[in-house]
Amino acid sequence: MLLEPTINKMQALKLDGMVEALEEQRRTTDKAAWSFEDRLAMLVERQWIWRENRTMKTRLKFAKLRQTACVEDINYRHHRGLQRSVIDHLAASDWVQCAQNCIITGPTGLGKSYLACALAQKACRDGHRTMYFYAPKLFRALLAGQADGSLPALLKKLARTRLLVIDDWGLEKASPTQYRDFLEILDDRHGLASTLITSQFATDRWHELIGDATVADAILDRLVHGAHRINLDGESMRKPQNQAAQKT
Repeated sequence: MLLEPTINKMQALKLDGMVEALEEQRRTTDKAAWSFEDRLAMLVERQWIWRENRTMKTRLKFAKLRQTACVEDINYRHHRGLQRSVIDHLAASDWVQCAQNCIITGPTGLGKSYLACALAQKACRDGHRTMYFYAPKLFRALLAGQADGSLPALLKKLARTRLLVIDDWGLEKASPTQYRDFLEILDDRHGLASTLITSQFATDRWHELIGDATVADAILDRLVHGAHRINLDGESMRKPQNQAAQKT
């Protein structure tokens, strides 16, 4: 039997994982000892792994995470009030499956962005469509969408994202219109998808940041109540690194 036409058809069907496994089987000297079912199972398993890896790469590319981070590499030695049990619970991604929110607050330099990206990367690994935004860039995108008419498309894209990460919320002051657009994002996602926010400001200061009490109440109602909370405190993690660099 000529194998080349079969391989061409497998490639046309995008069964690249099977093609790779088949080539490996052909180079193996003891393949005669395997049953047909064993060889078929190996081909199917390789195709499954290949597809999962490709899908994972696609999700990570779409997410555009700020940092390369994973929950397995989180630093628990630095004293910042971070509990391993809390991260282990969130790393299961059940909160994303249940459309719950997460808020990480604390001073600068305590690794809020890394934690957010690590949890987002785990959500990608668990099959959830994820998108990362640096908060000032998100508000600029909302402003640009108002100007050029692309806002409805952006809001639709955000609404379809299973996990939306908004990093450094409150770092820059936004206009009342931008806060109302932000409220619309939360309203579209409320009870349907998860939002993870990091901020240097505790949630009891968000009324002061937003300015409009009515909009602030609505944002807090949709985002904060019932959310998983991680409140970090302590000395900046960058300080020991800077001291070590100076000594070097």
